[in-house]
Amino acid sequence: MAIKQITPEEAHQLVQGGAPYVDVRTEGEFAAGHPAAAVNIPVATPHAGTGQMQINPDFVAVVSSTFPKDAVIVVGCQSGGRSQRAAEMLEQAGFTNVSNMRGGFGGLRDQMGRTIVPGWSESGLPTSADCTDANTYHGLKARTTLRGST
Repeated sequence: MAIKQITPEEAHQLVQGGAPYVDVRTEGEFAAGHPAAAVNIPVATPHAGTGQMQINPDFVAVVSSTFPKDAVIVVGCQSGGRSQRAAEMLEQAGFTNVSNMRGGFGGLRDQMGRTIVPGWSESGLPTSADCTDANTYHGLKARTTLRGST
């Protein structure tokens, strides 16, 4: 089944209706600004030794501990690539209503830096830099059964 592709405006409507927005960017990217109602669960994290990005082995488990598999979920990243991969991972794990937000938070750009697909912030939708235990990866992961994992 193909992942639903939605615009930032459609994502905003779903969020206003109660759907969670799962921001799959790194914790640092999230802290620098995110959709106002977003929670952060990174799909990839920098490897402690090399700094190279690697799939977060706890991604699906933290999402599963936070949201039911039949919840309407909006997934977004910086430009739409990581969130597409995250949406596919969630679908493979049994989530049934996941949408990828095209353009991500910052917009999809061509090689010249021109916007191809505007993102959440460029669309004038509400943003925040607030980070609390209720919306950060650290806080969400602490409430799961993964407390001892890294």
